[in-house]
Amino acid sequence: MSVPMYGLMAEFQSPEQLVHATEAAYKAGYRRMDAYSPFPIEEVSEAMHFHDDLLRRIVLVAAISGLITALVLQVLGSAIDYPLNIGGRPLLDWPAFIPITFELTILFSGFAAVISVVVLNGLPQPYHPVFNAPNFDRASIDRFFLCIEANDPKFERTATRTFLEGLHPMNVSEVDQ
Repeated sequence: MSVPMYGLMAEFQSPEQLVHATEAAYKAGYRRMDAYSPFPIEEVSEAMHFHDDLLRRIVLVAAISGLITALVLQVLGSAIDYPLNIGGRPLLDWPAFIPITFELTILFSGFAAVISVVVLNGLPQPYHPVFNAPNFDRASIDRFFLCIEANDPKFERTATRTFLEGLHPMNVSEVDQ
């Protein structure tokens, strides 16, 4: 019984090599890839054209929902359901609504951000196929890896292996599911 392949992984010695390899892979048309390094490298996410627009939109919608919720609850409570005229003050005292509105906006956006990051990253994920790659334990110490996934539309085993070997990595290995 053969194990399905997850992708091909190239191992590099320096972050500059990883950035160059990621840029070359994107220019070659590969889109389903991921990079692994012992520390964050901003240039890699730029080379992969990774944008977190979805997360930004989710947090913005949650913040607006928190703002509207706070204003509606305060207007309902102070002006409609239980209006009290104390000392001739207006029922809709907008400056008094600011602290609660601010707090609910932050609360909703904070919860949305945390929940979205967990869900969008597919966490918790106790197992990932790249853990099977040789030397991958060094990804948290001193090595840099680029994995092109087998479900990429442009992926073809021999052509992708030749492409990765042309980037002069330390080695290229197959990653099984």
